[in-house]
Amino acid sequence: MHDALSFPASARARRVLLVDADAFFVAVARMVDPDGAGKAPLLIVGGAPGSRGVVCSASYECRRYGVRSAMPIAQALRLCPEATCVPVPRRACVEKSREIGAVLGRFAPVVAPASIDEWYLDLAGTEALYGDEPLVATAQRIRAAVVAATGLTVSIGGGTNRVVAKLAAELAKPHKGAPRAPNERDASTRTRAPDGAGDGDDDDDDGRGSGAYVVPAGGEAEFMTRFELKDIPLVGPKLQERLAAAGLRTVRDALAFDVASLERLAGERTGRWLHDRIRGVDPTPVEARDEAKSMGREETFDRDLHDEPTIERELLRLAVRVSADLRADGLTARTVTVKIRDADFTTRQASRTLDRGVESERAVATVARELLRRLRRARRVGVRLLGVSLSQLGGDGMESAGQLTLFDEAPRDDGVETARDRELSRVVDVIRAKFGTGAIVPGEILGE
Repeated sequence: MHDALSFPASARARRVLLVDADAFFVAVARMVDPDGAGKAPLLIVGGAPGSRGVVCSASYECRRYGVRSAMPIAQALRLCPEATCVPVPRRACVEKSREIGAVLGRFAPVVAPASIDEWYLDLAGTEALYGDEPLVATAQRIRAAVVAATGLTVSIGGGTNRVVAKLAAELAKPHKGAPRAPNERDASTRTRAPDGAGDGDDDDDDGRGSGAYVVPAGGEAEFMTRFELKDIPLVGPKLQERLAAAGLRTVRDALAFDVASLERLAGERTGRWLHDRIRGVDPTPVEARDEAKSMGREETFDRDLHDEPTIERELLRLAVRVSADLRADGLTARTVTVKIRDADFTTRQASRTLDRGVESERAVATVARELLRRLRRARRVGVRLLGVSLSQLGGDGMESAGQLTLFDEAPRDDGVETARDRELSRVVDVIRAKFGTGAIVPGEILGE
């Protein structure tokens, strides 16, 4: 058992950063549309007014009205009726995420994406490389490099492990968007950060909102005492309820309980995990992930769909879009998955794995339609959401396709895709790139 305010010396050599792109989807939407979204201080990214979509991100100005991620668009607009709503600029977001990741790879030997807009960096062993400068100084140089290369700003938290770095990044965010720590609501309850936290060039007295906030080795447990239990990553609503029933809402509350007591409250595994996290202990390694294992497109409809031809037409739209994404990345996919969310919010899906990877929209659409019909035979009710995803992704689709057969019309995957399908899709890609995505569309999409 660890003492309430101690930290194991073995972990002190770790140098972990969490890089979090500031209001990422909002920032990219403004870049893509500088004359529209770029001029809207009250901006919601995620869907159009009147849609049944959810908020993907909102500008800091909107967040002051209570607008939050995952909130239904309709609810967000009731809270902030003057807001401008735009769809997620998916392709631009992927490109910008890759650009940021490339910059980070210049600074750290290990870069582990946590999401499209978050990355963990492990700088262990780089002290000499950076002239033994403080970690917060390295973080500020990383921030400057990201801005210079991408035009986007990031906030960086640092410490000896992932949980501390993640929470520190929240405190590093701009003041207008960063949440106040629960014990910092006024001067009488403020807890000063350990010596060396923050970077000293902000207007607060503990480094909050400065863009880079680093918790020094040995200060983890004290740092954690400023948070509520719900602020700790992976402490979800059910666990929060269980802990609250025992009077535990803040880290300080939980520190009074030994590991056995927490195990009785939350279960053996979770109790032990929580006992460590509230003390700033997190042995989880920072490991680089493999390349993306899947990609997909989905859509939530304004009205439930009941007509079978309409449902298949919408599925085809998604198949066309996701297959185009696949080819743009030079990939093939072996597994096609179709997801349906019924009118009663029941979510179902079906998949098919092929013998070889495919890339053409005809192949993806053919398999997706087969899966959709299987799902509809099992349960025929209104459709609220449709999705098509591709997984088991392979290397360069164009190269691998050319090696499969000597004859253009030779079937592939029992006729699912031919060389002609692949070539036709690539020609269509070129035409759409030149004249727009609506230049050529399958007749079935038009209802023909």
